Amino acid sequence: MAHRDIVVTGVGAVTALGSGAGPLHERAVAGESALAGGEGRCTGFDPSAVLSRREARRTDRFSQFALVAAAEALGQAGWDGRPPYAPERVACVVGSGVGGLETFEGQRTVLDKEGPEAVSPLMVPMMMANAAAAQIALRHGLGGESHCVISACSAGAQAIGAGLRLIRSGAADAVVVGGAEAATSPIVRAAFLNAGALSPSGASVPFDRSRDGFLLGEGAGILVLEGADGARARGATVLAELAGYGASSDAHHLTAPDPDGVGAARAVSLALADAGIAPGDLDYINAHGTGTVLNDQAEIVALRRSLGPVLEDIPLSSTKSSIGHLLGAAGAVEAVATVLALRHRQAPPTVGLATPDPALGPLTHLTTARPLARGGPGGPVALSTSFGFGGHNAALVLRGAPEGAAA
Repeated sequence: MAHRDIVVTGVGAVTALGSGAGPLHERAVAGESALAGGEGRCTGFDPSAVLSRREARRTDRFSQFALVAAAEALGQAGWDGRPPYAPERVACVVGSGVGGLETFEGQRTVLDKEGPEAVSPLMVPMMMANAAAAQIALRHGLGGESHCVISACSAGAQAIGAGLRLIRSGAADAVVVGGAEAATSPIVRAAFLNAGALSPSGASVPFDRSRDGFLLGEGAGILVLEGADGARARGATVLAELAGYGASSDAHHLTAPDPDGVGAARAVSLALADAGIAPGDLDYINAHGTGTVLNDQAEIVALRRSLGPVLEDIPLSSTKSSIGHLLGAAGAVEAVATVLALRHRQAPPTVGLATPDPALGPLTHLTTARPLARGGPGGPVALSTSFGFGGHNAALVLRGAPEGAAA
């Protein structure tokens, strides 16, 4: 059955590579990594361009990331301070894995040192995982459905999928979607390190033979989704089409991926079917690529299961090599990176990849940026994958807009 076409008209990002979607693409394509000291922290982040000093004091760091990224995305979409649709027809879905961890840790210290009377009454509204979505909706007058997807490292991608479904179902005309995370915390690092997931060497090199885990990152990625008909009516510039979405559960283990990749492969196959494309139509894969031995292996198994032998010829890379693993924001930031790769017709490399693991089989790894060109009238097509603790699997299919195209 034919369904309503969904397009991306704005993107925004805050990552360790800098504030703005531009630095995310430009520096990643240049082969730069912002990982330092064993993490991808947004050291130069300053919310003052968007938030007043009072507003910044009343929002957790993860919400600040989301608000800054949303302001960029909405500005690029040309919303001019208010939605171009009836406010009750505009929804907001922002994923997070942890929420306001910085606020919780800070107020826990206050409780221990100064007693319960000193704990801020703003703690709960600052730390709740839905705060980013609520703050964006409040700031921009979005009166439609607003909520948070919490599904570990798949949260950002599943928030995008939720937005797609809201528009297709007729429940919304536009949705502001994405993910935000600020979990570069000593206790989180210790937990992941003790679990064997974090790199003890302080390096993040997905798919490399020497890989030994991921590094934590922080930031946010926000996208503006609209029905193609509405975007066309208002003359919006289309950055890409969100052509397909698929999701599944491994139902295998709380933290370990299914080594057979059945659930993850199903999510990819569902996304391809939803987009109406075959595996051979893909021009690029922005892989989940955490850099752990188990996850990289399981992901490639799943991709071989869903894409078949054509996988070997599809350029593949992981953005986490540049910015770290943003947990609940990872899928959203990587979707932004994929939109930009399609728009600029250039895919970023897996930074630092020197010796691809032969156990993963033959693959077209990107060790330098690769031009993306597609014959015919349509733009190039990409797959972005996200797999999270709990066995959550999500896959997005994005298609680049034809050169010079509006909606």
